[in-house]
Amino acid sequence: MEDKLLVLIVNDMVIFPNNEVRIEYDNSYDKQMIEIVDKIEDNLMLIVNPIEDGSIGVTSFPKYGVLGRLKLKMNVPNGKTRIVIEGIERVEISSYMEDGNFYRADYRKVDILEEDDAKDYFNILVKSLDNYIVKVPYMGNAIMSQLNGIDTLNDLCDLIVSFLPIKYEDKKKYITTIDPIQRAKYLMEDMNRDLKFVELEQKIEAEVEKELNDTQKEYFLREKIKLMQKELGEANNKDSEVERLTKKISKLKCNAKVKEKIKRELNRYDNLNSNSPEVGMIREYLDWMIHLPWNHYTKDTNDLVRVKRILDSSHYALEEVKDRILEYLAVKQNTNNLRSPIICLVGPPGVGKTSLAISIAKSLNRKTAKISVGGINDEAEIVGHRRTYIGANPGRIIQGIRKAGTTNPVFIIDEIDKMTKDIKGDPASSLLEVLDPEQNNKFSDHYIEEEFDLSQVMFIATANYVEQIPYELRDRLEIIELSSYTEYEKLDIAKNHLIPRELEEHGLTSLQVQMDDEAIMTLIRNYTKEAGVRELERMIASLFRKIVKKLLLTSDVAFYQIDNEMIEELLGKKKFTYMETSQEDEVGVVNGMAYTVFGGDILPIEATLFKGKGDLILTGSLGDVMQESCHIALNYIKSNAEQFHITTDIFENHDIHIHVPEGAVNKDGPSAGVTITTTLISLFTNRKVPKKIAMTGEITLRGRVLGIGGLKEKVIGAHRAGIKQVFIPDENEKDLDDIPEEIKKDIRFISVNNYSEIFQSVFREEDD
Repeated sequence: MEDKLLVLIVNDMVIFPNNEVRIEYDNSYDKQMIEIVDKIEDNLMLIVNPIEDGSIGVTSFPKYGVLGRLKLKMNVPNGKTRIVIEGIERVEISSYMEDGNFYRADYRKVDILEEDDAKDYFNILVKSLDNYIVKVPYMGNAIMSQLNGIDTLNDLCDLIVSFLPIKYEDKKKYITTIDPIQRAKYLMEDMNRDLKFVELEQKIEAEVEKELNDTQKEYFLREKIKLMQKELGEANNKDSEVERLTKKISKLKCNAKVKEKIKRELNRYDNLNSNSPEVGMIREYLDWMIHLPWNHYTKDTNDLVRVKRILDSSHYALEEVKDRILEYLAVKQNTNNLRSPIICLVGPPGVGKTSLAISIAKSLNRKTAKISVGGINDEAEIVGHRRTYIGANPGRIIQGIRKAGTTNPVFIIDEIDKMTKDIKGDPASSLLEVLDPEQNNKFSDHYIEEEFDLSQVMFIATANYVEQIPYELRDRLEIIELSSYTEYEKLDIAKNHLIPRELEEHGLTSLQVQMDDEAIMTLIRNYTKEAGVRELERMIASLFRKIVKKLLLTSDVAFYQIDNEMIEELLGKKKFTYMETSQEDEVGVVNGMAYTVFGGDILPIEATLFKGKGDLILTGSLGDVMQESCHIALNYIKSNAEQFHITTDIFENHDIHIHVPEGAVNKDGPSAGVTITTTLISLFTNRKVPKKIAMTGEITLRGRVLGIGGLKEKVIGAHRAGIKQVFIPDENEKDLDDIPEEIKKDIRFISVNNYSEIFQSVFREEDD
């Protein structure tokens, strides 16, 4: 192995023949190798650069390298070894071998023969170098002093390339390229490329300098104009406003397209005369664009237990909507990528739709935006006016987003069922883009003229009647129905929420005022008539106000137990009464069951018979549907008269009068069919119907009993009136689960599929 030279592997520089370099090593491998070379008589080694960076091995070593000599080795105090290596000549390496931790190699000298035109390349290369040194600012002229001793193209190329600022990867080709003419061509290409880069850089610098000079000139002129205007008393703050707006625009988090649009408008604003009518319009537009919450989000809470606690504390029952919110948060927390739901709360006035939406926002830790679209008939109210109109503004959606200050608020759209359509447009269709999850991420307001992402907004719409919501909107909403509160639910709400809150607001405590359940129920039944609890809260507040006055005026009483007698004393006579059953069983009178926005009640339907020509007379402010039910019931009885033991002469020689009491109150709906039928059969057969029976259901010409709505409220009203037996359609048997247990204990429910079952139960039992 003694006749083979050690191989020095260099990864970050190229050492050329006739060139000296200084290197510092701190790893033990290189230090050991240098120690071995230092002990060799000629201190020779082979210097190679791996073909691929980072890979060390025989296969990565090149065919050509440089024969080098260690001229100096010195250990410095920082633990490193500093060496000076001299490149001697380019050599061809015939083979590499491993020697323990090191590599050795055989080599032979490379004979470099220069062709006749090498002298021409020599002269051209010297001129190119001279031009390069003059034009490239970072290239020194120290190399020129070393050209005196150079007389071959080979040595000239090695000298120049060692000075040129060429990348390491590009320099390696100069070692492996043996032909000096080819190396000269490479050098001229590299120098020309640098020259072009320098020329481009100088051109850019000249343009920048010119722009800076123009800017300085413009600044000087503007300052001069300001001073002149100040002296003339015509100074304005437009320039300072432009500067302030520029700073605000730079801080916006909107995308590049929107920011570019705002900058263009600001430039227009800056260039317009202050007296131009467009100045105010553009300034207003800039104000809207700058203050919109582009990509500004609030973080949803991840504590589902806290969310549920807040919702439960603010609203009684309503489990379906609470579960929907918890499901949304759970899935979003699990995936971290979920579009906000678009919910529509449908129910009568006062059941807490809007306040529930606000509580949802609070539980999610989101801001709230709220608009009402009731009575809107102009689609521009939703999607904004074109900027060309004087007094133009964005639509209510963008206005609400700006007021909320975030891109993901809970956005409440009230009274979505009360929009109207006329010549000005169809606002319901304009809401499609807002409420459609597939396209609201690119909502475009006519005034803003740029896309705004609404996909993270949680829209909660409210409506009183689902039938009045336009179908195209209804298709995009998650409908959640909120029924009116029952008396027992109102009782719980009053005890657990309303009374404690009103006591606190009036500065009272439970040691001063108490109300028993009977008194609260009296307030609910006789002093309020509503689906929700707004009026009940007002009545409780009125009671407490009067008691506070008593406490301050008379000091002899420190505690008040509110009972029915005190309620009548403080609030006056009862305002509302409910229909009660008859004192005795009657012919031609049957209890129906009514459902209104104020809750349930019984609806006695009565009929009478007198000599005539077979006419049917209907009174009681009946709607079209109830009038049809009367005709259907009569025709069903006529077609089955024999089954009901009725002679047909009675239809031909008598007029029939059907009346529903409280004629001033409009009545309509399909659920009175079976009641009307039973009333007429009772009249025709002269048989009494028990006063404790009530029934509900729509009837067909074939006698089939169809399902109805509002069973819960109807049953509660019937229970309040003392009803003990209720006939319901088979389809509504599933709704019995919603009825309070204390009511189901007092009432017997009979589900029927055909009217014949009611006939058998009511009239056969009477026969028995």
